[in-house]
Amino acid sequence: MTNKIQTDDTIAAVATPVGTGAISIIRVSGPNAINSVENIFSGRSKLSKSKTHTIHYGKIIDKKNIIDDVLVFIFRAPNSYTGEDSIEISTHGSSFISQRILKLLIENDVRPAEPGEFTKRAFLNGRIDLAQAEAVTDVINSRTEVSLKGARNQLDGLLSQKVNSLREMLINSSSLVELELDFAEEDLEFIQFDELKKRIENILNEIDLLINSYNFGKVIRDGINVALVGLPNVGKSSLLNYILKEARAIVSKIPGTTRDVIREEVSIDGILFRLFDTAGIRISENEIEKEGVLRSREVVKNSDLILFINDVEQEYPKDLYSELKNLNKEENIVSVINKIDLKSKTQQKSDVKVSALTGEGITELFDLMKSKVFGNSKYSEQNAMVTNERHYNCLLKTKESLNNALTSVSNKMSGEFISVDLRNALNNLGEIIGEVTSDDILNNIFTKFCIGK
Repeated sequence: MTNKIQTDDTIAAVATPVGTGAISIIRVSGPNAINSVENIFSGRSKLSKSKTHTIHYGKIIDKKNIIDDVLVFIFRAPNSYTGEDSIEISTHGSSFISQRILKLLIENDVRPAEPGEFTKRAFLNGRIDLAQAEAVTDVINSRTEVSLKGARNQLDGLLSQKVNSLREMLINSSSLVELELDFAEEDLEFIQFDELKKRIENILNEIDLLINSYNFGKVIRDGINVALVGLPNVGKSSLLNYILKEARAIVSKIPGTTRDVIREEVSIDGILFRLFDTAGIRISENEIEKEGVLRSREVVKNSDLILFINDVEQEYPKDLYSELKNLNKEENIVSVINKIDLKSKTQQKSDVKVSALTGEGITELFDLMKSKVFGNSKYSEQNAMVTNERHYNCLLKTKESLNNALTSVSNKMSGEFISVDLRNALNNLGEIIGEVTSDDILNNIFTKFCIGK
């Protein structure tokens, strides 16, 4: 969708978070953006006569009352974020001031913007495609260096470029098939079955690369949930505190000290790890501890990785390990022996040995955690990557249509069957970048944005 959509109304919203800060920004976009702000602005410049991409100092006036000293940024269509005439008003960071100015704008033929409406207009006006629009939210929500790089990758159009390239390949092949249908009576052949099969297989290989990038991309975008699990007093809380470099969890020799799940986040080499320190899983008559154990089991079910922690002094808990395998996949479990600083001999098998007191083995633990999640995958800013579930599902449907087309080609079936499947594949790819989409999909995407973006 690259055609400019004319909008009759002008929207406005506070674009900065609620609260007290140095500055606050009000965004205005639409055909009446400049005039509506000019009605409440007093300065040396006449905004309606000013050039695009200029900044003007003045005051916002309510009748004769000065509301605030402001800077007004002018962006004229089509060279603005939304593709429309747009203004950003920079005020002092009082929520009262920004809401007062927003109220004045509403009194001047402007309406409050809906969540994500500025970005939605940018998409509808062809400034960005749908995949790039979705990346805006990922940039805002990025928590680590790697998640920011992944979001920038998509916002800069790497995925869109790849999808457009695949669509172009599909269009070329589909056009030849449909051309044959148009000249069926002349019995002309524009592409041989073997050549068409080769082209579809090449596209399928590229689709598979994108599909296979999803698990890695999802981790980059959302982070990794890690459960710290073990019997009481094996040092789960001590290990959490060491990783966080702060005394977040209470440490005691008394069994059952941790009664609830403690959730903390840490960035390890740019990857977000969500750590869940669980209550020791055991049989208990204490009602509070029993509830903690139930919550621990729920955390284990939903974790991407489980650190199964034992220590050098206690006997290996086979029953607990069996329970963990029932709650999650065995390949997600990392066996950790703690308290190696005690120098006690242990016959327990483990993936890594650590000391939450001295930090010995912690680097090896981090390396093992990353390799468990990523395997041999290598993140590169140069490669298109799928981080969004909607894109992933579109690619799966594309692959299904292409496999159907490949079957038809292999069986040398009529071009009508092949053409339908190639068209379906094109439509499914088009959904990723918004070339083919519905209002329901758009509403579902943009209502998840914050107001003012």
